[in-house]
Parts: sequence; structure tokens; C-alpha cells
Amino acid sequence: MILKPQRIILILVAALICTMTSADPIKLSIWDRGVKLTSPADKDLFTYLWFYEWNMFEAVRKGEHTSGTSDWKWGMVSTQSYAQTSGDWFDLSVTAAEDGAELLLKVTNTTDRDWPDIASIIPCFNPGYDGPKKTNAIPNPNFYDDGHDHTYFYGEDGLDLLAGEAPREIHFNDTLQSAIESSPKQRDDGQFVWYHKWPRSPRNAHKGLLVRESEDRTQTMAIVWEDFLTAQGHNPWKCMHLSIRVGPLKPGESKSVRGKMYLFEGTKKDLLKKLKKDFPNLY
Repeated sequence: MILKPQRIILILVAALICTMTSADPIKLSIWDRGVKLTSPADKDLFTYLWFYEWNMFEAVRKGEHTSGTSDWKWGMVSTQSYAQTSGDWFDLSVTAAEDGAELLLKVTNTTDRDWPDIASIIPCFNPGYDGPKKTNAIPNPNFYDDGHDHTYFYGEDGLDLLAGEAPREIHFNDTLQSAIESSPKQRDDGQFVWYHKWPRSPRNAHKGLLVRESEDRTQTMAIVWEDFLTAQGHNPWKCMHLSIRVGPLKPGESKSVRGKMYLFEGTKKDLLKKLKKDFPNLY
């Protein structure tokens, strides 16, 4: 078939428009605790995901609050657009997008005990602060938020500053209050074992979201999970902790949880528009 000159022109114009309107996806790379995201247009726009730092309420390991690990082998495709890691109880895939990376976590209860409704694990989402925990992460001071006025969780009325009276306070999922209250405490005074470092906030989280704008509020990073238990941050590593609820699971049962990391030029208001598109059932 011979194409007419007019049709050739239309095809070339369509290809040009597509090239102009589509952005290159975020570049993924492996670091010593997980995955690094970097903007292909701005090498100074980057962030890290450590999978994972903590267990809560009997998830994975027995106990109210236990340590996670980063001892997983990661695979990466040559285009730096897809990464994957797995252990005997989980599989995590990270797929690059033009404004961040899609996350899909599959978890299986490989223990011989039930995981309760509030069983959760906590990844660490951070700007690469190389502080008390030495890694090969490159620091990104543009996202440190030392004044605690650039980081938000999703509260009763929408985005709310993460830090309150206590800069490291923890915000629980509002829909899981009864399960949290009825959970047996390990401390004699009825407090959770992490109370000394993460005091409980009276402000509950209503969606699984943590957002941080850059110091000049022109760039945004965020992490979202469809199913969560807690939102917390401003730790010594300048990080953001959004837990993934992996319960309830009986021995041998599995569940999948979808999430996404965002990293883009724009504000938190721009993020809310993206969330309505990416997670229409939640936002």
C-alpha cells in the first residue's frame, strides 16, 4: 500500500505530538537497602525506598514491634524501568512511571500462627539522609524538611502537617481503631513498646499517604499504599514511614497490596490530581 503525502504528514505530526507530550519514565537503580528513584530530567530530583525496616503486631516475626531487614537480592532490567525482589514470604515489583514508580506487594503468611487484622510492615521512604544509619545513599537536602512544615499525611479534612506537638508522632488508620485498642500491649503501663520514640497522635490517618514538598515547594515526593495501618516520620534519617497492612492472614494465605511512589516537578495539589486518576476508589 502506497501512502498519500497528506497521510504521511498526519502520521509524522501525530508522532511528533506523542513525543512532545510523553515524558521519560523515572530511572530506577539498586542501592544497598532497596531502590533509588531518579528523574531523567533532573539528577538532583531523587529519593529512596528501603524495603523494609519494621514489623508491627505479629507480622512476619512474633511480637508487637520487631526489626525488618534489607537482605534481599534485587533484579533490574537493562532499561532501569523495572525492579523486583522476593523472599520466602513476599514478592515486590517496582515499575517506573513518568511521575514515580508503581508498587505491587504480594505477601504470604508462612508462619504457623494467624496474623491479626492490624499486622503490618513498614518500609522506609527517604531523601537519602546519610545520618545514624550509614549507607551509600546520596543526601538530598532539598527534601530534608528540617522545619517540619513540608510533610503531610491525609487526615480527617485532607492533607495535614505530619508533625504535631511531637515531631515523630504516629498516626493510626482511623478505620482500625477498635482493633488497635483491643490489641494486647507488651508494656505494663498499657502503652505500645514504641511509645518512647513514636508517641501516639490524637489525629488519625484517613488514607494511606505521606507527602513531602521540596524546600521551595516546586517538587514533590510521596508514597501511597491502598491498605495501611500507620503514618509516621521525621525520624533521625529524615524519613517517612507509611506502613503496609498485611493482615489478617491465616497460615498459608496470601494477599496483594498496590502502592505507588511519586517523584515529580509540581506541588502537593498536583499530587492530589494524580491520586484521583491513579487511585479513583480512594481519592
